[in-house]
Amino acid sequence: MAHPVDIHVGQRIRQRRCKVGMTQQQLGGSAGIKFQQLHKYETGANRISVSRIWEIAAALDVPVSFFYEGIDGQAPDMGMVRGDPLTDKEALDLVRTYYGIPENQRRQLFDLARTLGEPA
Repeated sequence: MAHPVDIHVGQRIRQRRCKVGMTQQQLGGSAGIKFQQLHKYETGANRISVSRIWEIAAALDVPVSFFYEGIDGQAPDMGMVRGDPLTDKEALDLVRTYYGIPENQRRQLFDLARTLGEPA
């Protein structure tokens, strides 16, 4: 069974990778590993060595400490990042597309979304 810290670190890797728009294959290439191995890291199935996490941090342009933010030493879930929309590829694609819309249309779309999201 995966350790909660391994899962947390994996989620943080995935969150950052998606945020900067990298695929698993691109990050794996930058860090010297296959995308399958990176997938195992991201799911917490495999533990990451210190030297490997150093390489991943460099490839993602973050300090190593980034991967441990939010843990706070709490058990049992150790402060997992769950439900964070920035870890969802579809949400990130939506945000990127949204900012590609001209500003006046984007404002109208935002107002529509806000109206639709209000409780009835």
